[in-house]
Amino acid sequence: MSDSNLYRRQFLARCVSTMASGALLPLIFDCSLAAAGEPAASGKVPLVTGTGKDYGKLVAAAIERLGGMKAFVKPGQKVVVKPNIGWDRSVEQGANTHPAVVAALVALALEAGAKEVQVFDRCCNDKVKSYRNSGVQAAIDDLKDDRARCLHIDERRWLPVDLAQGKLVQRWDFYRDAVEADVYINVPVAKHHGSTGLTLGLKNVMGIIGGNRGQIHKQDIHQKIADLNLVRKPTLTVIDASRILTAHGPQGGSLSDVTWLDRIIVSADPVAADAYATTLFGKKPGDIAYIGAAAAHNLGVADLDRIDVIKLG
Repeated sequence: MSDSNLYRRQFLARCVSTMASGALLPLIFDCSLAAAGEPAASGKVPLVTGTGKDYGKLVAAAIERLGGMKAFVKPGQKVVVKPNIGWDRSVEQGANTHPAVVAALVALALEAGAKEVQVFDRCCNDKVKSYRNSGVQAAIDDLKDDRARCLHIDERRWLPVDLAQGKLVQRWDFYRDAVEADVYINVPVAKHHGSTGLTLGLKNVMGIIGGNRGQIHKQDIHQKIADLNLVRKPTLTVIDASRILTAHGPQGGSLSDVTWLDRIIVSADPVAADAYATTLFGKKPGDIAYIGAAAAHNLGVADLDRIDVIKLG
């Protein structure tokens, strides 16, 4: 059994114990139980990237190179697909994950035998408008499968968690469905961010935390993002770079800030995915401090020389 699966089992056992006792104390997370993805035969972390106009086929081809969705999702499992859908912006404005990428991941999880697939985000703008105008709500509805649901955050489902090894964040509320899912697929859009330089997979954790997120942004945001990622390591990270927001992120608005690349990045290592994604913006992993901070937490590999980049086509 992998360390990450062991952690999840222990965490859920604590959940059951806590709920049964009616205790209000936060659950305690031992960060030493988190581990990065398995390296390739070369000793490097595998990462797949490719370009194409058909994003559904592109996603499927990339995941197939990593062993197919059945390598990540087993029959009967509960899956969360977590995109950026926090902004009342159109697909063309690039602030949210492309709906075709989200729908492809949900469909692949269902084909692999998932019992249910949930899609959600904690929105910054109006949640109804954000879900609708991003195109994600319609994309999931169009799958016409009762096992797939695009849900709004339920404010009753925040779970207090203590981070035993967090450097700056020792306690925060996390969304129960994200923490308890058997499989957690992180699917951010790659874009500029005014506070951190870029927002990629690791920063997408902001969509599964409760409380006052403004406190995270006030000071030492990079280390805080790394700390928060100790709680729920993604099973798979799929970075949507179909189009990237190059300025005025994370909300954007102007089409002049959007560059279409028709690219995706896929890896089981969340740090490696972000490290490679920095190159799409002409940057290096060291330019985005939360990537190095996450690597220091042993959440993955930030060194590009230790990443086996598999290019489709």
